[in-house]
This record gives sequence, structure tokens and C-alpha cells, in this order.
Amino acid sequence: MLKHNSYFDGKVQSVGFERNGHKATAGVIDVGEFHFGTDAPERMTVVSGELHARFTKEAAWVVYPAGTYFEIAGKSGFDVKATAPAAYLCEFL
Repeated sequence: MLKHNSYFDGKVQSVGFERNGHKATAGVIDVGEFHFGTDAPERMTVVSGELHARFTKEAAWVVYPAGTYFEIAGKSGFDVKATAPAAYLCEFL
């Protein structure tokens, strides 16, 4: 079953799905800066465009172009920024 998610006044949208017992979302982030909390560990793969991410407020932004990924610990959070629309795949580990 597919589940549509919309965050930050529609600037981040995704479709959730499950495959082979693993949950994931595929989505698009519009221009802006956003903070996400995590319950479970996640792997964010940039599918199109690029995302800037940081894992603490004090950390420098790191750029992740299409084809790269970053992982986030469970029970934590991260900031993500897009300077142009970007697509991603988020896998829950």
C-alpha cells in the first residue's frame, strides 16, 4: 500500500511503500532548509539534484550530489537544505 506524506507546507513530499519487508519513501524536496527527526536509522540516497545535510547545528553543511547517500542514527535528527528541487530515496534500516 502506498502512503502520501506532505511536510513543511508541501515543500517536502514523499510516497511511502514497503518492499520485501523493508519500509522506504521516495520523494522530492523543494528549495529550502528543513529539520527532520528520526525514530529508526535511515539511509538517504540522493536520486536527482543535490542535498546539503548536517547532523548537528554546529556541524558544517556537507553536499551530497545525485548517486550519493548519507546515514542517520535512530532517535536523532538532521537538517537538510536544497538550493533547487531534489529527489531522494529514504530507506529505513
